[in-house]
Amino acid sequence: MSKKRKTEDLGTTKLPSRNLGHRAYFLNRELSWLEFNRRVLEEALDPKNRLLERVKFLAIFGSNLDEFFMIRVSGLRRQFSAGVLTAPPDGMSPGEQLTAIRSRLIPMLQQSTECWHQDLRPKLATEGIQILSYDDLRSNQKKSLRHYFRGEILPALTPLAFDPGHPFPHISNLSINLAVVVHDPDHGERFARVKVPHMFNRLVRLPGKRIDEGEIEFEPQTTHFVWLEEVVIANLDLLFPGLGIVTAHPFRVTRDADVEIEEDEASDLLAAMVELVGQRHFGSAVRLEVDAGMPEEIREILQSNLGVQSYQVYALEPPLARSDLMEISKIDRPELKAPVFLPITPPVLTRDESIFSVLRRQDILFYHPYDSFNPVVEFISSAARDPDVLAIKQTLYRVGPNSPIVQALREARENGKQVSALLELKARFDETNNIGWARALERAGVHVVYGLLGLKVHAKMCLIVRREKGGIRCYTHLGTGNYNPVTARLYSDLGLLTSDPTIAEDVSDLFNSLTGYSKKNDYCRLLVAPGRMRKEIIRRIDREIECHTTSGDGHIAIKINSITDRQCIKALYRASRAGVRVDLQPRGICCLRPGVEGVSENIRVTSIVGRFLEHPRILYFRNGGKEELFLGSADLMPRNLDGRVEVLFPILDRALLKQIRNDVLFFHLKDNVKARRLQRDGTYRRVQPRKDEPVIDSQALRLRDRGSWHREEGS
Repeated sequence: MSKKRKTEDLGTTKLPSRNLGHRAYFLNRELSWLEFNRRVLEEALDPKNRLLERVKFLAIFGSNLDEFFMIRVSGLRRQFSAGVLTAPPDGMSPGEQLTAIRSRLIPMLQQSTECWHQDLRPKLATEGIQILSYDDLRSNQKKSLRHYFRGEILPALTPLAFDPGHPFPHISNLSINLAVVVHDPDHGERFARVKVPHMFNRLVRLPGKRIDEGEIEFEPQTTHFVWLEEVVIANLDLLFPGLGIVTAHPFRVTRDADVEIEEDEASDLLAAMVELVGQRHFGSAVRLEVDAGMPEEIREILQSNLGVQSYQVYALEPPLARSDLMEISKIDRPELKAPVFLPITPPVLTRDESIFSVLRRQDILFYHPYDSFNPVVEFISSAARDPDVLAIKQTLYRVGPNSPIVQALREARENGKQVSALLELKARFDETNNIGWARALERAGVHVVYGLLGLKVHAKMCLIVRREKGGIRCYTHLGTGNYNPVTARLYSDLGLLTSDPTIAEDVSDLFNSLTGYSKKNDYCRLLVAPGRMRKEIIRRIDREIECHTTSGDGHIAIKINSITDRQCIKALYRASRAGVRVDLQPRGICCLRPGVEGVSENIRVTSIVGRFLEHPRILYFRNGGKEELFLGSADLMPRNLDGRVEVLFPILDRALLKQIRNDVLFFHLKDNVKARRLQRDGTYRRVQPRKDEPVIDSQALRLRDRGSWHREEGS
């Protein structure tokens, strides 16, 4: 036993070098994700960021944790309860992972609490944005809020008693609730639950007018708020007339939202998804957040009736649900936010020329959000109006509300085009949006495919079929991000418009396999999952090893969301052992352990968390000078390579390849402001610029120089 521990000691002892699948070479997926969220929290802590941007990052930290518990922790809980023995590559059992998650998370929660109370809240107050405690309000402010409570909030409240005649009420997922103890003169103390209504803003704005005789009015920019639950607590006597309010404390329940649909038993996938979305409110409780001041006896009532153990309870200083701090970040104070910028349109598209005639001459590359998403929308909209366009085929994963893409597809159908939309109903937490769009498209006469049995369609592609003088020509858009104009301003993504016939043929074949029946898995240009994508990626890694053996300049660079696939990681270890230089930049999870002597000392892993969510997937292979570069939708994860329809597409234009390589991939790898470097123990350290190198904040510099991004035609 002691000998085994020595071989796995990451501090000083050399790790086993022969078996690249040894668990010591893999970082735990869930703990790696927590390290990603720690980097989000660090952005909230960073005084170099503007104040409301810091508040936004703190809100994102909270919302990320909500989803983590709903999906990842709930999955571990189910495995633990079922006695699952199969361990991930790092070897940790479900119970060990749950213990490690809590141990890692508690200090982070404390740090986030201190960030809010000791740093952000006081700084907001100095800027005239005050988040006040109800007890600190003046009497006239309380009087005004009581009037507001009586007229607006009280009618929406429903107290639910808990006693022998009233069962414990259902607590809906992520709702803010109050555990209230009242004193009944006839029956003593009683327990009740009050749900804080979600249709009101969580932060109640106080009136900005004269309060008392002789007191000044609030300054025009002054914004005062109080938490909604504090308003409710202060006025509970109106909800429980004739009873004494003993105490009231907020609490919040997170439920298992990873409800899986039995697709092979569903005769109607749309109806089944509608039912599934409703089930999310009734999943088992996986986390109970309580006010740190809640008495133990009340906490025990909640625990026993919700069926949670002590380790699932998180006692926090208020406010709970800090994701709602996003309301503050939306206050109209431009000087406290990141500077506003206007995305540009590639110059070649600003001329009085059809986008189709431009594409017959050249490919067009977009780098969002620095480039506007409008040309992508116009590409589809112009096809909808063009009398020569015969058909439009489109995948849709997360399109958001009021989607201009969906509107264009409906217009195309009204104009007599053949329109097929593969709309993924199983896009987690976007199911409701997508269900609505599926129905709207079907009403317009669009042929809608909901997805595939057992798979999610995650590929981002659009195919336009057009009749021209020389015959039928196809135009294709392929991207790394969703067809969503809102997230296209928040996420960094790459997209390609091309009329290359071989790519169009591949995309057409893939659409046919998605809407019909096909066992095709070998494409001319595209790497497609499930099927050959993993095999082709590993083949290219092994090819790089061969090239390095010959020329000594092997280089693999990958920018991606997450790296967890065991086979791909082992292949990268082989490349490192052969001397190939490997640069990885996953934004989130990375299960590869860098810096291990004899295994991964040639692998450098960095991660960027900044103003924009880094979302491109770029795979670069030097290939002995015959460089290959792929973009696409797939991460190096089993779920992407085995359980989703994904596409990686090559950049065939050598000038565009060089542009992506130098101005995106290699440029981000040089970031020494927002980048953190993964250490051997799984933690990250912020990259610091050396004295002899320039300071590079890749996102900020790209914003500054976005006008120089596009090469002129023929250059």
